[in-house]
Amino acid sequence: MKAIQDDYPDDFAWCYGCGRLNEAGHHFRTGWDGDTTVTIYTPRPEHTALPGFVYGGLIASLIDCHGTGSAALALHRKNGSEPGEGKAVPRFVTASLQVNFHKPTPHGVPLKAVGRVEEIHPKKFKVAADVFANDILCASGEVVAVVMPSTFKKEG
Repeated sequence: MKAIQDDYPDDFAWCYGCGRLNEAGHHFRTGWDGDTTVTIYTPRPEHTALPGFVYGGLIASLIDCHGTGSAALALHRKNGSEPGEGKAVPRFVTASLQVNFHKPTPHGVPLKAVGRVEEIHPKKFKVAADVFANDILCASGEVVAVVMPSTFKKEG
């Protein structure tokens, strides 16, 4: 899968959740699956809440980064580009995050986040995301993502 995070500029590829350059991070990768977005991730042993179940903070991180990645995919496509084409990729940050847990998330299986993107402003997107384990809905959420302001650049 061609993931939008693979095209983030190096200065903005350090996110603990989705930054490819953060060695300690999760390395979430988000791509298109038709008109929806998808991120697949298998939790590591340290992501345990209770034996056999995934820590909810990881689920929130997955929804968060899936949301910002989905927004970047949508704006990149709106601008006439797809991941892997070598064109500048928009980078988003989270304005709000809502997470609802429906069932305990089993450990030891891949998690699949599926997103639906809605543009609500030229620089703001809302992404609804569902997280599945073994095709069972375990969590859902909503991310409002905004284009990263230029003030987020490292000084000096």
